[in-house]
Amino acid sequence: MDTTSAALRLINWDLAAGTAAKLAGAGPKLTSTQIAQVVADLRIKADASVEHVYRITHLEAARDLRDSEVLVVDRAGWAHANVQGFEAMLGPALRRLAEIKGDKAVESVSALGRAVTGTEMGAILAFLASKVLGQYDPFAPLLRPGIPAGGRLLLVAPNIVEIERELAVDADDFRLWVCLHEQTHRVQFAAAPWLREHLRDNVAELVASMMGGNDSASLLERIRDAARSLGEAPSVEGSGPGDTGGLLAKIQGPEEKAILSHVTAVMSLLEGHANVVMDGIDASVVPTVRTIRQRFGGRGKSRGAIEKWFRKLLGLDAKMRQYSDGQAFVNQVVAEIGMEGFNAVWEKAENLPTEHELHHPSDWVRRMSGAPADAGL
Repeated sequence: MDTTSAALRLINWDLAAGTAAKLAGAGPKLTSTQIAQVVADLRIKADASVEHVYRITHLEAARDLRDSEVLVVDRAGWAHANVQGFEAMLGPALRRLAEIKGDKAVESVSALGRAVTGTEMGAILAFLASKVLGQYDPFAPLLRPGIPAGGRLLLVAPNIVEIERELAVDADDFRLWVCLHEQTHRVQFAAAPWLREHLRDNVAELVASMMGGNDSASLLERIRDAARSLGEAPSVEGSGPGDTGGLLAKIQGPEEKAILSHVTAVMSLLEGHANVVMDGIDASVVPTVRTIRQRFGGRGKSRGAIEKWFRKLLGLDAKMRQYSDGQAFVNQVVAEIGMEGFNAVWEKAENLPTEHELHHPSDWVRRMSGAPADAGL
């Protein structure tokens, strides 16, 4: 087996998907008739939400989303889809690892095989599969033929039903509210077709750099520890003030730090923008939206399960602020130059905000206008 092939097989993805399906559980009990009704209703809500996303964002990409698809899935289906997404996203990083390390890549792959097996990855996915309400996956088409080029939006039906029951909120309103957030992500990537490769390249460079050092075993052990921590404390809220653990401790070089800073800013932007769309919906569209916001926010924002795991894994609780930073950025930019002015962010990678600009929106506005930033910032 050549080193590239070995690197691409570092995780048994089929085992991960099968393990997740077994461990995730089915969720709330529903009859076959109820399941069919929920699936049909979520599809209707997903379609209806696109018009509202267009009205708020003014993005022409929201007029027609034929390059992607909407899937209403159960927990096992979500896990299987994410196995494909992970494999597609990590592929370039693993190839780059093989190119950098040559024959030594096999040794690193063996170490990773001991540290993170398909079973452990499946356990992680099983935990997340019971929490996630929806997700937009732009990466799967890069690996699997037959998936629309624009990716796919996943709505996890049992989790949506479980949370709407737990919160005792209006089901129609809650489902539309959830779809608004997820469809916004779908529109973002449609408006910026370059964004998928841009993110993938940055993640590949960062992961390959972290895995390419001489201390691969230590790095991989951190992945294992982060995975196990989910089972011990599934309500991960963050590290203590002085905790800089996770994979962040491995990021030492200025180039790695710059990439992490950029990815942090981009992910905060995407989530913040989606939150702005959700907050742009009033009672004329979702009559009980105020109640939903209050009750959903009060349950610890479980919608961020994936974010919490990656923040735990990477040690980003010591680095990142809440995605509210992205929301504040969008709100201030829109207040200064309007939504059309803000939408320049989707035109090209150079228009994405830096992490500094994310916290100083006026600097981004000045840069887009060609004016110099304030001295000292």
